[in-house]
Amino acid sequence: MPFPSYARKRGMFKDLAPMLWYSFGTMAALLQEVVLVYPTLSSPTLSANASSRVCNALGLLQTVAAHPVTRTPLLAARIPLYLYPFLNTTSKAKSYEYLRLASLNVIDALVKVDDTEAVNFLVTSQVIPLCLRIMETDSELPKLVATSIVKRIMLDEFGLQYICATADRFFQAAMALATMVNALAEQPSARLLKHVVRCYLRLTDNPRARAALQICLPKPLKDGAFDNCLQDDPATRCCLQQLLDNLGAPAGGGAPRPGAGGSAAAGGGARHPGPGPAARGSRGGGSSSQAGPSRAPWM
Repeated sequence: MPFPSYARKRGMFKDLAPMLWYSFGTMAALLQEVVLVYPTLSSPTLSANASSRVCNALGLLQTVAAHPVTRTPLLAARIPLYLYPFLNTTSKAKSYEYLRLASLNVIDALVKVDDTEAVNFLVTSQVIPLCLRIMETDSELPKLVATSIVKRIMLDEFGLQYICATADRFFQAAMALATMVNALAEQPSARLLKHVVRCYLRLTDNPRARAALQICLPKPLKDGAFDNCLQDDPATRCCLQQLLDNLGAPAGGGAPRPGAGGSAAAGGGARHPGPGPAARGSRGGGSSSQAGPSRAPWM
């Protein structure tokens, strides 16, 4: 990143966020740094210097977003909306990737605490589709933060209900997660897989989503493809086993079996879920077959 030393200095000031928010003209100056780069977002190149300047401003906004005193007024002023143009960029150049990552860090700071107000704002302002696209197409670090944001939104009851309210919303999330699973099967990343598995596990708390996942859960999650990747991560192995147990239960089954995850950890890998609909796991044939079955529970 172009601003590591700056990020370290930020943590030296305990009350930096209230100072930034309540000092005259400071937030206006930070927003000016953000909007001044808008005209360059549609150009093929963004200079490293311009990207670094905006990332520094976004780093300060992240501090404001993370502080309990300034988080609420930041949301009330709808300042996160100023970051969405950066999340909407698709260039693979590092200068654009840094902008997306720094913007995602601001959003992540808002959802790191259990704050339904923040989740409601982000969900209704359509941050989820932006994160899903980054999860599918970006490099590992932006994917990691975007998936963490979606996971935290799902952990909130309003966020889970929003995603599972319609077939289209669920299908968009499921397809993004499936794309990541298939990519991770080729290039494993334990830290990224951890968030993906927890997203799937949380989706099984919704009956319609659970029924759809019994049909369209990607095959690599079921056939032990990630056993080596998760060898040193017993917590995620337990979550994966719990996911498979939830989906292997009969339709309309009750709560997950207590301690199901522990047996997976002891066994060293995830079991096949056993009886139940076969999941379609191939990246090529899976996408077309998922489109119909995944919508069935909403009909």
